[in-house]
Amino acid sequence: MPIVLLIAALLQAASANKVDIVSVTGCLREQTTGEWMLMNATDPVSSNANAPAKNEIPATPPLGKNQFKLIGVSEFNLPQHKDHAVIIKGLHIKAQPVSRLNITSVTTISPACPAK
Repeated sequence: MPIVLLIAALLQAASANKVDIVSVTGCLREQTTGEWMLMNATDPVSSNANAPAKNEIPATPPLGKNQFKLIGVSEFNLPQHKDHAVIIKGLHIKAQPVSRLNITSVTTISPACPAK
């Protein structure tokens, strides 16, 4: 295989395994001590790692059907956001049965989760 084709194949494989930074809105729940989930979450949308700008925060929290296990939680004071509607930004790690989000920011939208 010519070196150019090999390099192209390696670059394509690397981009296929890329972990995207996303923004997801949902309800922050503590399952057991220190194990956090984002419930009733929206579909992930491409984003950056920074906290959302004021114009990115919806007036009413949207209700979704997804759930995500949250990792990298020790850097954030999640108990202050417990049972709140939040925007989580982070690395989206696709997995079965539950995908994970490695958190880069947490922003409260509402002190209560929307009713189903």
